[in-house]
Amino acid sequence: MRNALLAISLIAVFAFFLYVAVNPGDFGGNTGDHLIFGEPKYSDMDDYFIHNGQNQTGANNIVTSIVFDYRGFDTLGEASVLFTAVLGVGVALRLLRRDKNDE
Repeated sequence: MRNALLAISLIAVFAFFLYVAVNPGDFGGNTGDHLIFGEPKYSDMDDYFIHNGQNQTGANNIVTSIVFDYRGFDTLGEASVLFTAVLGVGVALRLLRRDKNDE
């Protein structure tokens, strides 16, 4: 039962990747307000970050100031998700090894 579920899951994932590879979509085209891999749109926030970033954050690198100061909670959330995923894989591998040792 377990092997059948694993096989079905792998086939479903493979079929999805195959579908995306065959029908990649319109990359570089305009999809409403957002450009996918196209020319970036101008935003007033660009000028705000460039002119106020160093004074407000003390960072010499504008990218660092945006990622760690303006979007700090978002970055913390992404790190938490990554940590949880790594922890889940570690637990799954440990349980798999324990099952093999019991047999």
